[in-house]
Amino acid sequence: MEKQIKVLITGATGKSGGAAVDELLKMGYPVRAMVRSQDDRSRQLEQKGVEVVLGDLLNLDDISAAMKGIDTAYLVFPILVPGVLEATAYFAQAAKENGLKGIVNMSQISARREAKSNAAQDHWVGEQILNATGIPTVHLRPTFFDDWFLYIRDLIQENNEIVLPFGNGRWAPVDSADLGRVVAKAATETDTYGGQILKLYGPNEYNVFEMAEVISKVLEKSVEYKPVTIDQFFEINSKKPASEHFIQHVTHVAEDCVNGIFAGTNDLIETITGKQPTTLSDFFEKNKAIFI
Repeated sequence: MEKQIKVLITGATGKSGGAAVDELLKMGYPVRAMVRSQDDRSRQLEQKGVEVVLGDLLNLDDISAAMKGIDTAYLVFPILVPGVLEATAYFAQAAKENGLKGIVNMSQISARREAKSNAAQDHWVGEQILNATGIPTVHLRPTFFDDWFLYIRDLIQENNEIVLPFGNGRWAPVDSADLGRVVAKAATETDTYGGQILKLYGPNEYNVFEMAEVISKVLEKSVEYKPVTIDQFFEINSKKPASEHFIQHVTHVAEDCVNGIFAGTNDLIETITGKQPTTLSDFFEKNKAIFI
């Protein structure tokens, strides 16, 4: 039987949003997905029984229309482009207009008032905006995703190298599928999680030298970590043009990582979802063909 809470998922064709949709459907909740355009991914959502609406997070009318008849909603805005603060303000206003009972907000582990990354500071300001609505809001602050390795998969595949600007910094990579399951639980249990900041870590903390050892074992080839500067990192990846916004963000979160902002681990993902989180070796085993 379909349950009463209806959830709006933004970013539903992305990794965490898509995982949240699948988990909500499995749990028996009706889902509405807000997508930017109709394509194969949106049609796949419709085939699963998801109500799909078109809209832009930088358009207040679109967001408000998407929230009509919705109980709780998940906000995620792409880190690659600027606009998270504007989108969050629109989201907050639309949520108030439509009487939402709960919000799940994707933030980041480095979000804080003094953050040098514009995106990280904007995420912190966005948290304050959502809190001011009075609607129970849970802020998710994950560390780096294991999906980051897909950005440099060509270097791992062709050169057996991990080239990143994170020095000897440590973090416990989070898998986007695990994050999606957290979103689903938080969106349907806002009485429990509303008003909280959830720092989400993967199960094991490493530096990248240690990650290279894990990856080498899974891929059955020697993969070496070569720390580089920010300029070198973007020069090496020049075939994948990055915006000034993204470069500014990576520059400062790399500093944060080296300075220990991303370090640590906890058992929140397992506690919330009831499932053990994906390990780094699990991720590479699942995506082995991509890296080989």
